[in-house]
Order: sequence, then C-alpha cells, then structure tokens
Amino acid sequence: MTREPATAFAFDAYGTLLDVNAAIMRHAGALGAEAPAMAALWRVKQLEYSWTRTLMGRYADFWQLTEEALDFVLARHAAARPLRQQLLDAYWQLDAYPDAAPALGALKAAGKRAVIFTNGTAAMAEAAARRAGLETLIEGIVSVDAIRRFKTAPETYRSVCDRFGLPADRIALVSSNRWDIAGAAAFGLQTIWCNRAGMPDEYADLAPGRVIASLSELMPAA
Repeated sequence: MTREPATAFAFDAYGTLLDVNAAIMRHAGALGAEAPAMAALWRVKQLEYSWTRTLMGRYADFWQLTEEALDFVLARHAAARPLRQQLLDAYWQLDAYPDAAPALGALKAAGKRAVIFTNGTAAMAEAAARRAGLETLIEGIVSVDAIRRFKTAPETYRSVCDRFGLPADRIALVSSNRWDIAGAAAFGLQTIWCNRAGMPDEYADLAPGRVIASLSELMPAA
C-alpha cells in the first residue's frame, strides 16, 4: 500500500545537516595526517557512548558524551591534547553541508513543516542552526535530551510525532545515518536516507522509503 506524501520532515542534525568532521578538520594543519582518523574515531565513540548508556539506563547528555569521546581520541593521539578546548569549541560551530539550507528552504516554500531532530542538546542544535543560517527555515528543535534516551529508542521518534501533532506515517525522517533510518522505520515513520558517502545498505528488514545522495534531491519528490 502506497503511503500519502509526508507533510512534515524531521532532519537529523549531525552528519545530515551538519558536517561532524568539521571540528577536527578545521585544525587539520596542526593535527597532521591523522586528522581524518581522529575525526572518524571521535564520531564512533560518541555514538557508541550514546547507545551503551541508553541500554544501561545511565543517561548523560550528548555534550558530555562528546567531551568523553574526544578525551578517548586524545588518549590515542597525545600530540593533539593541547587542542582539546579548541576542538570542543569548534563542535559548537560545525559547518552545514552546502545542500542543507537550500533543501530546507525549498520545503518551507512548498508549505512543508520541518524540525531538527537530534541526539544533541537543544542548546547545541540551536547554536549550530544559528551559525549555519538554518533557524528561520525550521519550526524548532526536537532534542532527545527531553526524554533522556538516545536514538534509536522508540520514545525518541514518538517525541517527533508529539512535536508535530501528527501520526508517524505523515512524518518523514531525513538522516544520513542508516541506523537512524532503521530505528525510524521500525517506529513507523516515513524514511529518507541521505547516503552521502555511498555506503552499502544494511538492516534489510527496515529498508528506507527513499535513498538520495544529496539533500538537493529531496524536492520536488518530497
């Protein structure tokens, strides 16, 4: 059965609208050839901590996990330790992908509703949206911090439905994270996987509704 087109869109922040590698790569000159590996490890540990803490029922907000993940990276790359505060400061000013603002603007012009839906705290997401010029293109921020559980817990996706006041099948999650798409599909949201890196598919039983390579492909099909 074909679903009705989504009337509202929830955009993941980190990796979808915002370049999570930007904080490290801004200091690539000082960090040297290991900068890309450091950026990847920071992201991996950040997500690992969010999943393990949710499973343990020992919540700590995303900013704390971001700090702890960086400390793990710096323990592996001791020469970068003097840059710790600069790297953390840079995480509050991540660059948006070039296609983010045009995609959000096109949805708004088409009368669609949109929010940023994030593991990050509201303060983190608001600061990033402001810097990237996205804040006027969305209705607001939905942060998992309000329920103290991280994606892919079903309650996180329910919070998006509550924010919009709509049933799950009228809302589309847009995310570059395949695990996030799987969680949203399991909950019943429509899903659009922005596969920027051309990664192989996984979670075969929880397939995305659409696959795009860039947010520029979102309209007019949305």
